[in-house]
Amino acid sequence: MTLLETLARGAGLIGSYAAVGVILMIVGFYVIDFATPGKLSHIIRSQRNPNATLLATSAMVAVGLIVAASIWSSGGRLAEGLAGTAVFGLVGIVVQTVAMMVFDKIVGISVRALVAEPELQPGARLLAVTHVMIGLITAVAVI
Repeated sequence: MTLLETLARGAGLIGSYAAVGVILMIVGFYVIDFATPGKLSHIIRSQRNPNATLLATSAMVAVGLIVAASIWSSGGRLAEGLAGTAVFGLVGIVVQTVAMMVFDKIVGISVRALVAEPELQPGARLLAVTHVMIGLITAVAVI
């Protein structure tokens, strides 16, 4: 294989994984948006709510961890890697959303109350760390 062929193949792999990653990030954002009272993008953009921003940001970090681990574990097998990235990414998004709802119901940290607060709240920090750790746990499980 020539250098040009190697570079073209590598660029194609990067593009493919990036596309799946971006799609998963968008899906992750809208799933969190669905689980969060109000329109998340509006709350972040117009109200500049730090709690909503932290929850959305941490969810994106978690999805990114899962995507990166899926790519790492694919071993260069494109079809299996892309499929694994998509499936594991979706599983991570579902688990994050369920965890957010469980914290809301069982632990008593209301996402609805958090996104109504104009100041950063400790509960938002806890949920953000929960998002990231679920992403990390899922990522390590993939590897």
